[in-house]
Amino acid sequence: MLALAIYFISFVSYFQSDFSDIIEWQAETEYEFGDIALGEPVQHTFTFKNLSDEPIVIDNVRTSCGCTGSTWVQAPVMPDSTGTIVLEYDAALPGYFRKYARVFFNHQRKAEKLWVTGFVLAE
Repeated sequence: MLALAIYFISFVSYFQSDFSDIIEWQAETEYEFGDIALGEPVQHTFTFKNLSDEPIVIDNVRTSCGCTGSTWVQAPVMPDSTGTIVLEYDAALPGYFRKYARVFFNHQRKAEKLWVTGFVLAE
């Protein structure tokens, strides 16, 4: 039974490390906009590098709410090349915000998370 448990842990560790090492973010995965004007959308571009030996594709980007939009590179990102994901916050309501997007790559089981934060000033 102990041998089976050790085998299982080794198997899971192998695949977790295999899937988590395909990209490298070129800067922090959280961006602080600071103070922004009410009703003035803001956006930030996140850049990643493909560390794998084959092209990768962003399958989907899911944001935490309708106030945050996303666009991303649709073409495959070749090995040792970079791709981008843009998050835009609509700034329709005053006050502090902290929103995220989950990024799904084709060779990765677990989504990567990107965060944007800031404070929308009242008029």
